[in-house]
Amino acid sequence: MTEHSHQRGVLFDVDGTLVDSNYLHTVAWWQAFRRLGYDVPMAHIHRAIGMGGDKLIGHVLGSDPAPEEEAELEASHGAVFSTYWPSLRAFDGAADLLRATAGRGLAVVLASSASEPDLQALRQVINADDAISSATCSSDADESKPAPDILEAALDAAGLDAEGTVFVGDSVWDIESAGKLGIPTIGLTCGGTSEAELREAGAKQVYAGPRELLERLDESLLSQLAAR
Repeated sequence: MTEHSHQRGVLFDVDGTLVDSNYLHTVAWWQAFRRLGYDVPMAHIHRAIGMGGDKLIGHVLGSDPAPEEEAELEASHGAVFSTYWPSLRAFDGAADLLRATAGRGLAVVLASSASEPDLQALRQVINADDAISSATCSSDADESKPAPDILEAALDAAGLDAEGTVFVGDSVWDIESAGKLGIPTIGLTCGGTSEAELREAGAKQVYAGPRELLERLDESLLSQLAAR
């Protein structure tokens, strides 16, 4: 382990957790599928948001398409989603939550499987780079969520280990990937997944969004982690 292994930190998912982007991703994927002749219900796509794009395509279609078709779907999604960058908004309290977390001596790490350009756009709307220690994007991992590779990359980037970490996410895929590493998860319902589903997936605590977590920070896993 690195000499930073005593450091404690919090891994934050970004899409649907800190930024209100899940439904924009849903529409972008829906348009990408339509463009290639696949008519997929939006609700089915929404439930897969939080997976990496490569996993999402196979999950939504029921089988993996040819590699060139998968590449075209990913490119289409990226192109459509980039047109929504000006519409992106951080959830209420997102920046304040990151600063409050950093203020308690915890490393703040963005564990995102967004593409590098999307992550830059997301970071811009969160506007809390002063509180962020490090961040990952899709190119930092071989396997996307629900595989734990992105979270492992985030731990490595920040010199953290799973024992000294909490994960904050909004999808069952987030919680599954953290669970594979034994990282306890706080679930947020602002991404559109219900408290019941998040708890069933293994979330230890569930809050409505960044603002509620911030207001209840003292009773949260984040406060317990900082006190260790």
